[in-house]
Amino acid sequence: MSKTAVIYWSQTGNTEQMANAIVEGITAAGGEAELFSVADITPEDALAYSSLALGCPAMGAEELEETEFAPFFEAIQGALGGKRVALFGSYGWGDGEWMRNWQAEVESAGAELVGGAGLIANNEPDDDALEACKALGASLAS
Repeated sequence: MSKTAVIYWSQTGNTEQMANAIVEGITAAGGEAELFSVADITPEDALAYSSLALGCPAMGAEELEETEFAPFFEAIQGALGGKRVALFGSYGWGDGEWMRNWQAEVESAGAELVGGAGLIANNEPDDDALEACKALGASLAS
């Protein structure tokens, strides 16, 4: 079984909560996961994993965080072909446009989008959102 890197950026802790629940789901399903803040992993190290869970909240006008996460994603995007990738993040406004755009970028890079769509939580993830994160983690482990 392969190891998954769960890589996130979080300003308020909401996306970090989601990342922790995804790791919990992976390990509960018998998989291996490593958790990283985006500042703590290089694009090269991230690409050594066969599957990735990438988490970033909606920022500004429904965009990825632009000083750390967006440059990291741009650095790995072209090499995602053939990888299993899950996307997740929280938002406080809008309708999820940032996640739809992000999904399209991942799919156009040739990655397999685990779960079929990105997982979003409105503000702080509630119990249902955290259970969805655990289920997403279990899907990554299989």
